[in-house]
Amino acid sequence: MSTTRIAVIGSGPRGMMVLERLAARLAEQPGPLDVRLFLVDAVEPGAGQVYRTDQPDWFLMNTVAGQCSAYSGEPDDGPTRAGAGPSFGQWWQAAGNYPGPDSYAPRGQYGRYLRSVLTEVERNLPPGVRLRSIKERVEEVTGTHGRYRIALSGGERLDVDRVVLTTGHSRNRLTGHEHDLAALTRRHPQLRYIQGESAADMPLHEIAPGSAVGVIGLGLSFYDVMAALTIGRGGRFTPAEDGTLVYHPSGHEPLIVAGSRSGMPLPARGRNQKPPRYSYRPLLFTPARVRAHHPDGPLDFRRHVFPWLMAEIELVYYATALHRSLGEESAARLTAQVELAAGQGVPQVAAVAERLGLRDVPPIDIDALARPFAHRTFTGPEDFERTLREEITRDLAHAAEGNADSPLKAALDVMRDTRWVIRDLVDFSGLTGRSQQEDFLGWYVPRASFLAAGPPKERLQQVLALLERGLLRIAGPHTRFETDPAQGRYVVHSPAVPGSAVPVTTLVDARIPDPDLRRDLSPLTAALRASGTWTPYVNDSGDTRYDTGGVAVTRSPFHPVDRDGGVDEGMYVLGIPTEHTRWFMQVGSSRPGMWSDFVHDADAIAAHALRPVTGTRAPRAHTPEPVGSGETPELVGSGTDKAGE
Repeated sequence: MSTTRIAVIGSGPRGMMVLERLAARLAEQPGPLDVRLFLVDAVEPGAGQVYRTDQPDWFLMNTVAGQCSAYSGEPDDGPTRAGAGPSFGQWWQAAGNYPGPDSYAPRGQYGRYLRSVLTEVERNLPPGVRLRSIKERVEEVTGTHGRYRIALSGGERLDVDRVVLTTGHSRNRLTGHEHDLAALTRRHPQLRYIQGESAADMPLHEIAPGSAVGVIGLGLSFYDVMAALTIGRGGRFTPAEDGTLVYHPSGHEPLIVAGSRSGMPLPARGRNQKPPRYSYRPLLFTPARVRAHHPDGPLDFRRHVFPWLMAEIELVYYATALHRSLGEESAARLTAQVELAAGQGVPQVAAVAERLGLRDVPPIDIDALARPFAHRTFTGPEDFERTLREEITRDLAHAAEGNADSPLKAALDVMRDTRWVIRDLVDFSGLTGRSQQEDFLGWYVPRASFLAAGPPKERLQQVLALLERGLLRIAGPHTRFETDPAQGRYVVHSPAVPGSAVPVTTLVDARIPDPDLRRDLSPLTAALRASGTWTPYVNDSGDTRYDTGGVAVTRSPFHPVDRDGGVDEGMYVLGIPTEHTRWFMQVGSSRPGMWSDFVHDADAIAAHALRPVTGTRAPRAHTPEPVGSGETPELVGSGTDKAGE
């Protein structure tokens, strides 16, 4: 009996779920077994970079603790093992100091949970299966005659039969305006440009107290940077009698000058009112309904997809408002009448709600919500800050109502809960090239990220407290971050806010880099790109050819497609590197006991990887017709920051 050797490169949540499913499937196989598993991670095997356990506790997740699990099944009467283990909330409760299922955990705490998963998976491997965890960087993967050789940074070489690449976020070569901003530091060494990546890996501690620091973006990473430069400098937030927060500075803080296109920090998530196993099932926005009206060829997102999504959002919005004002029966009548009307096309949900007696409820406008200061000008910074405070206060009021009771927050949750529908429709050239690039990635995704991926409400309260203390300034909409070579400085300002210009000596890019195979600086990615093993996925549907920058892979189980169109059936690529080939790959967990795409994808790879090894190269790839992904939700682990640009 020959030994089967499988390597998983990258041990964040994606890599850990693949390992968990490999172990669970091996436990179901009849013996004898002879399998060697390798888990390789350059930062921390079991936790990965984003969830490494040595990061400070002020870096928070944006999904409540009770809704996360890294096991593919719930606990049973047996030992904790692959396929049957506690959710994050259950584990945290057993470990102690658990603040409850609706709390937002430090990312390091989730990393400790992932490490516990690794421990239990290894402890309960079946006889004949061994696991080796390796803390080294993978510099190259080459395939020869049905086997792979993995070159590690320490000089060791591993020979394996299967390679699973779940390498996560990387850094990109700077281009365009970002390149120009960074280049100024070479002429003026007193300046500092900090490139976008996880805030826990940024040298924020080197920013001098009392200096002015510009922060590019107001998305999730902005809140991490804000916390590091305040709480991380010894400052404290305490509650006031009116429910707001008061900031007590340490004296070591810099002045934060932040901005983005919207000029609005990412809105807060609604207070959670949904149980861990909650699953939203859309009534209107389903793959079958969209394709029934447009069965032929690739879709146009604005014409074919978004109207149905918007109708689903409006249904939840008006049904929640009707339930609150006129009772449950009125909300049920709305749902029934809208479903009936959907047989003829996209229903006019607002008109039906009005006929049922709903009054004085403003329409829900995605553009206006995502760009609250668009087409407005202000007399100066004080005028803008007053308007900003009012907008944040309104958002906090909606968030306090909850994600089931607030019509607005309940409706915006639809954008999260139907991500699986969008993936089913848009992945693998489901849209035309032009529509994917312009309508979907250029228009919808930034708005959805802004409206449906926010932080806990405490972060917005902290923003208000820092504005009050004068340690945070938000420049305004359409913020510009410019160089001033003559003075040797950067300048942050908003063209909509006269007098908003502030000179700064440090710029922090608080946006997670968009994955792009062509600009990725990782040595492993560079080697795979140079060998032609990894190639960019090109959407050539319709009249416009769109080079996405995502790694070209087949459908499940996600084999890479090489420069000649061949399929490497012994290699699998999952997660962030395939973003834009597929959509929303930055998922860090599944709900307890529920098989979302996050679990299905990992299980499909595990099932294929455990098949007998027959070779590595298949015939030229083709793209099959789209298939459904199942009506189960998925959750964000770390989120992206396109919303905060």
